[in-house]
Amino acid sequence: MNAPVRLNMAPKDPLLGTLKGRWGRCDRQQPSPRILLSAAGTAPQEGSTALSALSLAVEQTKACKKLISAQGRGRFLLRLALSRKILPQFITHLLHTPRVLEWYSPAVSILRNEEFLEPFMSLLLVLSHKEFKLVMENCSFLDESWLLPVYETYDVVPCRDVGLVLRYLRGRVFVLDLTPGSQADFDKFICRGDVIDEINGTSLRNSKSGQFGDKEVLQHAIPQVLQKNLQSKEVLLDLKETHLTCTERSSKVDLFVHHYPEISCVGRLNQPDYTIFAFCVADSPETPLSTGFCCVVLRARTIKECEEIVCRIATGFKHTEWFV
Repeated sequence: MNAPVRLNMAPKDPLLGTLKGRWGRCDRQQPSPRILLSAAGTAPQEGSTALSALSLAVEQTKACKKLISAQGRGRFLLRLALSRKILPQFITHLLHTPRVLEWYSPAVSILRNEEFLEPFMSLLLVLSHKEFKLVMENCSFLDESWLLPVYETYDVVPCRDVGLVLRYLRGRVFVLDLTPGSQADFDKFICRGDVIDEINGTSLRNSKSGQFGDKEVLQHAIPQVLQKNLQSKEVLLDLKETHLTCTERSSKVDLFVHHYPEISCVGRLNQPDYTIFAFCVADSPETPLSTGFCCVVLRARTIKECEEIVCRIATGFKHTEWFV
């Protein structure tokens, strides 16, 4: 693993605390975040520079892969607007967008209360003249809280073994331990409990879900593999604690070894005997942005055996520690 590795350390005082205000909504069905973002990001008319800045901020928010919730994207958009001094323009645009404004209740929302709206807009204008140097790289934590941890960058020198023992838990990669005498132990930069947020610009948020397909993909990929009529081999599949190995039964030659985090999905083919199963791995694991994948198709002896293997692979990730 080479530089850079982004880390999130123990929390400090946030640059931006919780925004408090009367932002209540009415009791009607809430509009989807996509509708709200699209409305706020309406294409600029007549060359409006302000609307261009708003649209750019909205598109950047929608494209951020570190965020998975509407709340996180909303917080990210507010921080982006503050740092770019365009928050007053956002609110002004909302006030002139009826299909968004109608979801705010006049009884509890500043946006629909004339008494509070004017001083609120004055406050936003004051804020637009302030410098907000907000760190945006650790935005994945906005899904849970406004309180963001300190963000550090660890540049790793080229080496065969960095010496990190990593554990995947609830969508994040934690440093479980450091190998004594390793490069990481020597650098004294990383500590137990740190969170690895990204590696070489690739976010590790929810990396368990994989970038190379899901179980629905298997229902298309498995028939394509079978239709190629490739020569089949009798193999032994050994499901270990952190990885699986596949060995040709006759020659005892290892055909492949895959650690559980490399496997993006696993499942059975929907057919009467339910003995055929498969899993997907990246074509080029060393290339984080690779979009291709390899589908490995196997047939178990019985339905029960097939089900047990699929369950073991699917749950293997929960018990996996990464040694980097």
